[in-house]
Parts: sequence; C-alpha cells; structure tokens
Amino acid sequence: QVQLVESGGGSVQPGGSLRLSCAASGFTLDYSYVGWFRQAPGKEQEGVSCVSVTAGSTHYAESVKGRFSVSRDNAKNAVYLQMNNLKPEATGVYYCAGLYGQCGTFGDAFGYTSTPYDSWGQGTQVTVSP
Repeated sequence: QVQLVESGGGSVQPGGSLRLSCAASGFTLDYSYVGWFRQAPGKEQEGVSCVSVTAGSTHYAESVKGRFSVSRDNAKNAVYLQMNNLKPEATGVYYCAGLYGQCGTFGDAFGYTSTPYDSWGQGTQVTVSP
C-alpha cells in the first residue's frame, strides 16, 4: 500500500514562512493530482492547493493565492508547499493527499472529487501566532 508522509510543520510568527513536504513510500501509484488540505480546530477541512502530477499545473484557494506555492518532484515522489507571509488563520493540521479524481477551482470554490483509490497522509501541525 502507498503511504504519504507530511513534514515541515511547526510554529511561526505572523509573516513567517514554512515549507511543507509530502513524500510517498511503498507502492507507487499514478495520481492525477496531489492536494494540500488543512483543518483548524472545530472547523471543517478546507482545500488549500493542488498540483497536477503529469502537467505540473497548480491551483490555489483564493485565500492563499500569491502567498503559497505548490511544486512537485516526480523523481523523488515528493510534493512541496511553500507558505509565505503566514497569517494566524493558516493555523491547523495540514494533510497531503494523492488524488485520482479532479482537483482545482470549481466555479468560485476550490475543491476536489474523491475516489476509492485516494491516499491521505497523517498530517503535520502548523501554528501561526505572535
């Protein structure tokens, strides 16, 4: 089975930066997208960003455009999320997911379509506070 492991989380002050990594191990599968999602305490999960594995095209939630950047290194089976100018509302657990469905902006919202083959990591904590 495939495992996705996130790393790079931590605690930073507002305006700071973090770089999250998502590394795949085990059997390799041909995902269509790798997405980043986050969940704040007491709130529903929200999509942050995703990248097409084959084409490298990127998609972002409106709240992070211009500040976050997602990239992939297929040779390393890794995806990265560079987060700059972090704000307190970015606090939460960040998950990466290997997706076989669609991911991107649908109308005015960021979202994805789930499949039985999607894989999710365990999450990494990001805390933004003074």
